Amino acid sequence: MLVRLFRHADGVLPNSAAIAYTLAGYLGGIALLGFAALPGKIVGTLLLAHALILAGYLFHEFAHHAIFQSAAANTRWGTLMTWINGSCYARFADLRRKHVRHHVDRADVISFDFKHFLWRSPVWFRNLVLALEWAYIPAVELIMHAYVMALPFIASEKRPQRARVSAVIALRVTGFALLGWASPIGLLGYALAYMIMLQVLRFADAYQHTYDAFALLEGGDIPADKVRDHAYEQRNTYSNLVSEGHPLLNLLLLNFSYHNAHHERPIEPWYRLPRLHRELFPAAFVQVLPMRKLLAAYHRYRVRRILSDDYGEVPETPFGRLDASGFYGAVGVSFLTAV
Repeated sequence: MLVRLFRHADGVLPNSAAIAYTLAGYLGGIALLGFAALPGKIVGTLLLAHALILAGYLFHEFAHHAIFQSAAANTRWGTLMTWINGSCYARFADLRRKHVRHHVDRADVISFDFKHFLWRSPVWFRNLVLALEWAYIPAVELIMHAYVMALPFIASEKRPQRARVSAVIALRVTGFALLGWASPIGLLGYALAYMIMLQVLRFADAYQHTYDAFALLEGGDIPADKVRDHAYEQRNTYSNLVSEGHPLLNLLLLNFSYHNAHHERPIEPWYRLPRLHRELFPAAFVQVLPMRKLLAAYHRYRVRRILSDDYGEVPETPFGRLDASGFYGAVGVSFLTAV
């Protein structure tokens, strides 16, 4: 029976395990935050953070219809993941549509130009955002999520979503109030877990592409100013692996770091990506950028990337490797925001 539900017969066990762990981590983390002593709350914060991270990457799998046979089942479970990771203020269909454009257009396409927004904002506000980013608080991501929540109330074409977004806000605020009533420290732990999720996802997102970025109205077309073909896609995509020597560590991010393989075959399920990577690319594949080599750039450019016009450069060295020292990275391109 389960085999008929899942898109791939070999996906029953890994997908069931990933979904079960995510749900158990989310509920167990909240329980620990609400009722455990301080050591338990610390464990609960870390457990919840990982559950939120995996909920983000499971949403990505559901968005590609890579888990279940039916589109309806992928939509239902993908919507549940958005409730867990906090992206539920946007509809699953809107989140999916934005991410599919990323694959089809081979570009980072957004409808809210946060850089233009910051340049037009009062100086004190722009400096506050930059100061928060310097302190490793993901202010830009918070602005993007806040904009998704506010959009039905400031854009007439989104007005039909006002009731749904208002209900989502009311339900989540009630849940946070109950957690705060049970344990104020637990509510703080939830906020910390959420910040950890944002940082982990944005670190992974930052170094997976050097695509052109475009701020377009919803439904607009990207400029036809260059050839954005398969070769362009792979040349501007990077596999920022958690670990090359210990591939099981990549499971911490549901193998999302095998990004060249994912873009080569977007519907390939997460548990097959390491094998696909080995089949497609040689052992010395130049597009592999291990995360340990990106930490310094992530730290060095944590403010510069916010207002930079591009993602920096990743030239190839004479030794056949990539030099990521000038790779600023992307920001504000999360697949958890529908703008």
